[in-house]
Amino acid sequence: MTSQTTTAAASGIWTLGDRTVKRIGFGTMRLTQHGEAFAADAVPRDREQAISVLRRAVDLGVNHIDTAAFYFSPLRSANELINRALAPYPEDLVITTKVGPGRDPSGRWLPHATPGQLRGQVEENLRQLGRDHLDVVNLRIVGTDSVAERFGALAELRTAGLIRHLGLSNVRPHHLAQAQSIAPVVCVQNMYGIGASPEQKELLSICGEQHIAFVPFYAIAGIGRTAGATTDHSREVNAIARARGVSAAQIRLAWTLHQGPHVLAIPGTGDLDHLDQNVAVGTLRLSQDELIALDPLHHETA
Repeated sequence: MTSQTTTAAASGIWTLGDRTVKRIGFGTMRLTQHGEAFAADAVPRDREQAISVLRRAVDLGVNHIDTAAFYFSPLRSANELINRALAPYPEDLVITTKVGPGRDPSGRWLPHATPGQLRGQVEENLRQLGRDHLDVVNLRIVGTDSVAERFGALAELRTAGLIRHLGLSNVRPHHLAQAQSIAPVVCVQNMYGIGASPEQKELLSICGEQHIAFVPFYAIAGIGRTAGATTDHSREVNAIARARGVSAAQIRLAWTLHQGPHVLAIPGTGDLDHLDQNVAVGTLRLSQDELIALDPLHHETA
């Protein structure tokens, strides 16, 4: 694949509410530092390098950027890098953020926000991004407790005009049903990739049936999670990558996009070459035989 001539348009499009986005977007979790995200000893990434990556992403047609106010390392904040790199924002750019988790200035994790604290988190995102409303806000949760009260608080902020659309992150099917009884849900952002469990696949299917965007995180990182792309690839992934002349990470990302037209990818990187490779995956069409070869991995790890 010649990534230099490939744009995000090759991946196709989907909708987030009334906004249309390319299916390959960009995630900013690891943009602010080298090495593992959220690590106490993280080395900040060069500011101009990070800004160049963001601008390159938009030049390649990416118009869906995923971020959060708690994405920061010493000296660097993902939201403020986005503001510096891209404001005034292109009209078609959709910035998705998430609330719920929080970190203090030293980087220590705080208890997840209460319904009353969510407005402050929304306002912090607005301030950092330099905007008067947020395109999409995902409520990220931990556990199985009801999301009704917290999602209801965000729905009130949507009514007030601070938020355009609402989504959920790290949830289960009953959470989606709870939220939908309160306000429309345009996306669900959950962990998903090769080796996903039947429970994870269930929510992917529910979203497809209801035309809700499904946005996997750790699709490339896999078991590496916040540390970045896994090197623990299966024999099948490596074999297909060699045959195709691409990286194993590109095969993992391509597999993700093949899980349904409603699946939006948000691979992140601080490297320009990796960015080009991620966007180039939009032209990588896996054959039925290749998909069958990769499918047993799902069942083996279920």
